Amino acid sequence: MAEAFRPPNLALSTIGLSLATFMQVLDTTIANVSLPTIAGNLGVSSDQSTWVITSFAVSMAISLPLTGFLTRRFGEVKLFVWSTLLFALTSFLCGISQSMGMLIMFRAIQGAVAGPMYPITQSMLIGIYPPEKRGMALALLAMVTVVAPIAGPILGGLITDNYSWPWIFFINVPIGIFASMVVANQMKARIEQLQRPKIDYVGLVTLIIGVGALQIVLDKGNDEDWFNSNFIIVTSIISAIALIVFVIWEMTDKDPIVDLRLFRHRNFRYGTMALVLAYAAFFAIGLLVPQWLQRNLGYTATWAGYATAPLGIIPVLLTVVVGKYATRFDLRLLASGAFLVMGSTCFMRSDFYLDVDFYHVAMVQLVQGLGVALFFMPVLTILLSDLKQSEIASGSGLATFLRTLGGSFAASLTTFLWDRRAIVHHEQLAEGITPYSPTAQTAISQLGHGDATTGSSMINNMITQQGYQISFNEVFHLLGWIFFSLIVVIWLARPPFAAKAGPAAGGH
Repeated sequence: MAEAFRPPNLALSTIGLSLATFMQVLDTTIANVSLPTIAGNLGVSSDQSTWVITSFAVSMAISLPLTGFLTRRFGEVKLFVWSTLLFALTSFLCGISQSMGMLIMFRAIQGAVAGPMYPITQSMLIGIYPPEKRGMALALLAMVTVVAPIAGPILGGLITDNYSWPWIFFINVPIGIFASMVVANQMKARIEQLQRPKIDYVGLVTLIIGVGALQIVLDKGNDEDWFNSNFIIVTSIISAIALIVFVIWEMTDKDPIVDLRLFRHRNFRYGTMALVLAYAAFFAIGLLVPQWLQRNLGYTATWAGYATAPLGIIPVLLTVVVGKYATRFDLRLLASGAFLVMGSTCFMRSDFYLDVDFYHVAMVQLVQGLGVALFFMPVLTILLSDLKQSEIASGSGLATFLRTLGGSFAASLTTFLWDRRAIVHHEQLAEGITPYSPTAQTAISQLGHGDATTGSSMINNMITQQGYQISFNEVFHLLGWIFFSLIVVIWLARPPFAAKAGPAAGGH
């Protein structure tokens, strides 16, 4: 066993690791608002431009669970440095792309090298901090995880509007080079015990096919009208078969590429369940609120960003406090408090209406920030608490993979539910609008100033808006109950939750 490693400058090492994670998490959302501009500049349809997001998400989802295998093979430091440098390089290549095909290809490679960055950062931060200060390290990482997705759309919009879309990728280059150089320098004396595990080809191939196909189904399901599309049906069947084979194989193979046996640990099992479901609901909020602000309330993308941004204020302010004092409490209490606050803000939104003002939207976001501040660090600490140091990179990679997949499910299901329930409510609200209803005909005539066509169109638009608003309220009512139910899940974990003291070099 190696002795615990401490870098020459702990603060500089933390900045290098956190910057790389900020850059990687930021990149999952920064391109979203720039898609119309990218599509126009490269001469493709808006549907084709969504592959800029999909290709990144698919590749990252596939590479995330491979983190443990890659760590055993190459070591955490080398894997982090090369992943970060390649991320910077592929960002540059994305920026100079001259066609949509080139951009999608480089985004796919960028997603593949991005996968291990977050779990490796988590494992290395835990490794370089003494056990009593690891809560602080996890709280800092949690803040980065929350702030980066909020900053992404705002930065993306500002850069696209004031400069040009390639700069959303070019800004990664100096950050990536700086972060990788700092970590390489600070960690060069870190001793790691490497293995040469044989490559589990069956596991690798079934993972790529299963997760790749599933991610495509989730990304394209709404556009293709789900199971009314032969493409979605065939892709779903391929994904299901591949994933079933993958799980059976990984559970029985003596050297699996993804260690599913980590679920034998009680806290990892229930902590991961709470993380995945809570993050999925959190992701749904982050997706639905900006869309609702733009579609129903007429906000611009930039103002929608400003209205949602207060979510990040309390996590930034409380990070140090949570990191320093959280371990003095039962972490299940803090996580329960987080779920209570986030569930309550969902119920607040379920009472929103079409005339709600900016102040109320922003204040609910601000309050939700308290829940977010109390969520990530306690839940991450709980799920990692009964893993050995040598299992942390694998466990973090697996939990992050499932969390990412949960976000993809949430994105598809939330959009689907919102649209479908809006159609149902539109039909119910429109039942009374008939040529035989004097009240309806009078309203149409008044709205259209005597023009029935104009009046009917205006009535239809109003009903559509109300249908989407009722549907929005229903979805948030459901999300509120999901958060409340997770209080039960987190109490299935058992103390102690203190980070294990062990070799920080992580003998593999």
